[in-house]
Amino acid sequence: MWWHTSSRNWGSNPAVPVRILCVLMALALWGGTAVAQERHPVEPELRERLKDAVERSESFENRFVAQVWLMDMSQRLAGQVQDYDERLELLRQVHFEARNADLRPELVLAVIEVESNFNRYAISPVGARGLMQIMPFWLEEIGRADDNLFEVETNLRFGTTILRHYLDKENGDLTRALARYNGSLGQTWYPERVFRAMEERWYRH
Repeated sequence: MWWHTSSRNWGSNPAVPVRILCVLMALALWGGTAVAQERHPVEPELRERLKDAVERSESFENRFVAQVWLMDMSQRLAGQVQDYDERLELLRQVHFEARNADLRPELVLAVIEVESNFNRYAISPVGARGLMQIMPFWLEEIGRADDNLFEVETNLRFGTTILRHYLDKENGDLTRALARYNGSLGQTWYPERVFRAMEERWYRH
């Protein structure tokens, strides 16, 4: 297949604070694994890529291509994102950020499904946030501590830039790049989950 390279209830106690309930709901809905982007040491090249990416403000070839892709992917995403307008806007942003990072939008959708199941407020047990489960330390690393990783555009820009960096670092080996993104380099269970999501939902005709 095209993506392979060289390897392959919580009860209703009214005494529980609302904030705690929200966090627990986010954790329960979190469908992926903690994105353990490497904390030590921080690669200077990746830091510079992220700085450049957050400074950039139609990724489609033409209106027809946009309509076909958005309608197709919107139907597939309806189970996770019920609001039609929200769904289309999310897909538009995914397509834009994926193309900006020279990644296939379908790959990014598969990663999001595995990481957060499209819950933009997802928080992992280790603190990774948002759609693509970005670790908060990256905001400090590039001097943008006030940015919000629950904001869709910001999260997608970080996630796609990091994945692109790891893909380049692994010389195009997507299996290893995905494992590095997840922090499980040397194992294949995480890439296999992403590939399965692509086969079952985010395939291209």
